[in-house]
Amino acid sequence: MLLAGDIGGTKTALGVFSPEAGPRAPLAEATFRSGDYESLEAIVQEFRRQLAHPIDRASFGVAGPVVGGTAKITNLPWTIDETHLRQLLGLQRVRVVNDLVAIASAVPDLDASDLHTLNTGRAVPDGAIAVVAPGTGLGEAFLTANGGRYQAHPSEGGHCDFAPRGATQWGLLESLARDGSHVSYERVCSGIGIPRLYAHLKAAGTAPEPAWLTGQLAAAADPTPVILRAATEHVPPAELAVATLALFVSILAAEAGNLALKVLATGGVYLGGGIPPRILPALDGGGFMAAFRDKGRLSTLLDAIPVHVITRPGVALTGAARVGLDL
Repeated sequence: MLLAGDIGGTKTALGVFSPEAGPRAPLAEATFRSGDYESLEAIVQEFRRQLAHPIDRASFGVAGPVVGGTAKITNLPWTIDETHLRQLLGLQRVRVVNDLVAIASAVPDLDASDLHTLNTGRAVPDGAIAVVAPGTGLGEAFLTANGGRYQAHPSEGGHCDFAPRGATQWGLLESLARDGSHVSYERVCSGIGIPRLYAHLKAAGTAPEPAWLTGQLAAAADPTPVILRAATEHVPPAELAVATLALFVSILAAEAGNLALKVLATGGVYLGGGIPPRILPALDGGGFMAAFRDKGRLSTLLDAIPVHVITRPGVALTGAARVGLDL
């Protein structure tokens, strides 16, 4: 049996999987608040006490870069090391990968019910696949075909320089770079970036901020969900929040197109993370694909690439299980 886990700063999801049932069908599953435990080992030990299944190997997708089998978790004082986990837990094999590698590893196991298609395109058999996942931060990964099977690869492309398109984005870059700091795509295309987009558009006088939204933002610990709800759920929507969401969609599309060109993702582009499934009408509106295709002489190439939003819950755990089952 395989123990697989999706390890994040807020929560840790664990599941038990078998080769017969595959990565989409956990035999047992539980979620834990990461901050309530001093280590991943403590969570695993508690989970194993609840199980009747013997575990002989494990695989974990973690929110942070993995170097030499070791990772430091973003927003947690944890260090996760493959060798230490294997010895402490008495397992034969342990594999630790970046959480975006886990999500990418799940892509070959997804079917139509797990996806929302933005562009049908024409997928090239064994063509490379790109994965872009805006959540709290901006994760990226890609897959290449190897002997008829896909292999996921990590990337920290979300930290590349933000390349603005149009006067509004140029003004955004100038305002964020005024203190000399590095402006990456993650700073403007993620959960932590959406309030920056909102603040810039508000300062530019794009639209007035309604009083009800001012009050909600003042009371919120995290303004991002408030802004998204104001753009997608409130009746009528707040014009300033709608403009913020449109700007976010344009930036996300441009960066998805950038990654598609860099890895020549003729097999498709997949949008993961927590934000895309929540803003499907905005992604369907035409602005996303217009910005995605806007690559000059290579626009025709981008137009042929399939683009999908991953809507399956728990896809990172599915991917971590796929990594482990392939050991």
